[in-house]
Amino acid sequence: MSLPAFLLGIILHEVAHGYVAYVLGDDTAKRAGRLTLAPLPHIDPIGAIFFVFSSIAGVGFGWAKPVPVAVERLRNPRRDDVLVTLAGPAANLLQAIAWSVLLRLAAHYLDGDLAVSVVTFCFLGIAINVVLMLFNLLPIPPLDGSHVALRLLGVDDPHLANRLAPIGFIVLFLLVGTRLFDVFFSGVVQPVIRLFLPPHL
Repeated sequence: MSLPAFLLGIILHEVAHGYVAYVLGDDTAKRAGRLTLAPLPHIDPIGAIFFVFSSIAGVGFGWAKPVPVAVERLRNPRRDDVLVTLAGPAANLLQAIAWSVLLRLAAHYLDGDLAVSVVTFCFLGIAINVVLMLFNLLPIPPLDGSHVALRLLGVDDPHLANRLAPIGFIVLFLLVGTRLFDVFFSGVVQPVIRLFLPPHL
């Protein structure tokens, strides 16, 4: 049940990066065919496989291929790089809001097993997008949060986060499944998910 919401979540996340970059002067993503809702151009095989196996384990975490952005082609690279970066998490926030509205409508107007199924599906949509939003905001390369953090620290090299990605992936894999990640999930992710749910759920 979580697969459609996951695919939509990561696709719109990447399209948002590319579309905002296009609006701000960089058409790299458009020329690469990445401003599309078709899943195939966005799917990272390793990320998809990881999602399947992690879903079996009860986590459900994966990723898409990053949208190419030529920061130097943006009209105001320092400012616009941050806007392009934040567009992905913002897309997940908007999706979580949309799933929340649908959940409330389903809980109010539907009954029985149909209501349970639709509410469950909407809850998964909320949870997946909140996880994608918050996880991507962590200041660990190559996540979106690292690009913003480096810009705020005055680093002008827009590619530094990507060069640090191998180290960042090691850090991420070490964190997932540890007590620190459990604290992040229970102390940050779950409370934010509850903000999108009706009080009686």
